[in-house]
Parts: sequence; structure tokens; C-alpha cells
Amino acid sequence: MFVMKMYPRVPVIFYCMNIFVARLNFKTSGAELKKAFEQFGEVSSAKIIMDKATGRSKGFGFVEMPDDSAAQAAIDALHDKEFDGRVIVVRQANPRD
Repeated sequence: MFVMKMYPRVPVIFYCMNIFVARLNFKTSGAELKKAFEQFGEVSSAKIIMDKATGRSKGFGFVEMPDDSAAQAAIDALHDKEFDGRVIVVRQANPRD
């Protein structure tokens, strides 16, 4: 995913690896998810997907990291590991069509 940031008068586009995280505890917050991935490098964003009707977590989310090597290290370290009481799935997200 590309993220555009405005520096004084010059738009700059940054590439971020988008990481899919599944099997999350329904009580896990975006801040907790971000903290887990920050061990491996800078995190641009961390978002838990919420059900629009109930306002409850759907049990998955996405993390964006600008450094591919840090993102891959996070994927390798966290995939199939326990986080917040559940064994999570972590992989590079598939691009949206």
C-alpha cells in the first residue's frame, strides 16, 4: 500500500507493507496490536476491523509497516504464536482487487 504524506509543498509517497492478522481476541485493541508489532520496527497504522451492526471486533485486523524487512521479521516472529490469549495468524495481506 502506498501512503502519501505532505511535506512542505512537496507530496511524497511511501510504500508500506500491509499485514493481515487473524484469530485475534475479540477484546484486543488497535493500540495493543500496534504495540506488539512495534517491537520489530515502525508501525504506520494498526486497525482492528469492527462489525458495523454490533460494534464488536470481527477478530482480525491490519498493520502497516514502512520497512519491508521489519515487517517480514514481525510476520516470522508472530505467526502461529500466542497473543492476548489466542494463537494468531500473521501474513502479508493480499491486495484488494
